[in-house]
Amino acid sequence: MIIYGVALLAICTLVGLFIGDLLGALFGVPSNVGGVGFAMMLLIFGGGYLAKRGFLSGKTNQGIEFWSAIYIPIVVAMAAQQNVVGALSGGPAAILAGVAAVAVSFALVPVISRIGQKDDPVSPDESAKDDSTTQPRIAQPAQR
Repeated sequence: MIIYGVALLAICTLVGLFIGDLLGALFGVPSNVGGVGFAMMLLIFGGGYLAKRGFLSGKTNQGIEFWSAIYIPIVVAMAAQQNVVGALSGGPAAILAGVAAVAVSFALVPVISRIGQKDDPVSPDESAKDDSTTQPRIAQPAQR
């Protein structure tokens, strides 16, 4: 049922917000630090885990896909509530954390893009070559 997908989202959201609040308290920031991101990661990994085990029906997956589709508007709405001026006036630690997060994200793009790809021994460059540009192989006579 679709409601199970929404229930899974609610559980992941509560756990993610709790983790974000804990991180905020740990870093001395009086706000949630990445709670929505943690919630969505939990939803992705939890949904994948439950789907592999056969616990999610088609309707439950529809509920999860629905919330995944509106993830970006939710993040934009939550980001609009953040106090950017306060973060920038907080000093270089906030700027350094932002730059580090972006740098790590950029560095992980190639790693994440390789996940799920087949190991093809023929590279795309080799398969795109025209056969007329390669030299034919000459058969060697068999040695007796």
